[in-house]
Amino acid sequence: MRKEVTVDCPATVANLVCGFDILGMALQDPCDRITMRLREEPGIVINHTDGYDLPTEPAKNVAGAALLDMLQAIPEPVGFEVEITKNIKPGSGLGSSAASSAGAVVAANQLLGNRFSKNDLVRFAMAGEKLASGVKHADNIAPCIMGGVTLIRSIFPLDIVALKAPPMFVTVVHPQIEVRTSDARQILRKEVLLKNAIRQWGNIAGLVAGLLQEDYDLIGRSLEDVIIEPVRSILIPGFDEVKSGSREAGALGGGISGSGPSIFMLSKTHETALAVEKLMADIYLRIGIDYKTYVTTLRQEAL
Repeated sequence: MRKEVTVDCPATVANLVCGFDILGMALQDPCDRITMRLREEPGIVINHTDGYDLPTEPAKNVAGAALLDMLQAIPEPVGFEVEITKNIKPGSGLGSSAASSAGAVVAANQLLGNRFSKNDLVRFAMAGEKLASGVKHADNIAPCIMGGVTLIRSIFPLDIVALKAPPMFVTVVHPQIEVRTSDARQILRKEVLLKNAIRQWGNIAGLVAGLLQEDYDLIGRSLEDVIIEPVRSILIPGFDEVKSGSREAGALGGGISGSGPSIFMLSKTHETALAVEKLMADIYLRIGIDYKTYVTTLRQEAL
């Protein structure tokens, strides 16, 4: 067996506007880096080389929580030493906890001779997501591990569908404020109107059909959320202006990345994606909030 492995774990955009907890996509940039080594002694040792001051006790670290869940399925005593360099800021809405959780179990699986399936790895990594948000969800984990765009048809039992998607550029702005996933979940309404649910179902179906048919117009029309976004967008300064301005600049559409505060926009061309980036930057410069932007593409390859 290999003694050391390094994996680059991609950022992800969850929900894809209308698909709360069921749709997600992997990005080429940014990525976390995890280096893992087998230890002679059982147990997990975690070291961070970034400046985020995250806990290193395995039970309190999302990568550690995922590995602890994985160890329950391994009959022999195993030990891991994990070195994590985070380039995806925690609380950004870009799947920071998923990158750590997914990257840890993927790296461990490679060291163990790839004995577990991708569905197994998603299941283990969800333990990290539960630690981060209080809920097991796979809309960041699945695309991080499998690449591309994924649909989570069911969590129990786990049923993941890989979706083909046409070439698209992704522009992301991350206002340098933090929105905790657990807090963003607490403000959501517990009940929704039937007419809103019907409209949302239509958008989800339209988005999936648009991706599979490579119909950019249908993708754009379907990037509408009438349930989650109206509540969560209140937490993100400049959101409405960014969304409307990006559409005017030629973007297909977009919305909140995960629970925010990052905002993503999909574009058909690189030129449009760059124009959207400039618009985003201008808005946050005027508002006076520090920000970081990315112009990237979908990451199709699996971890």
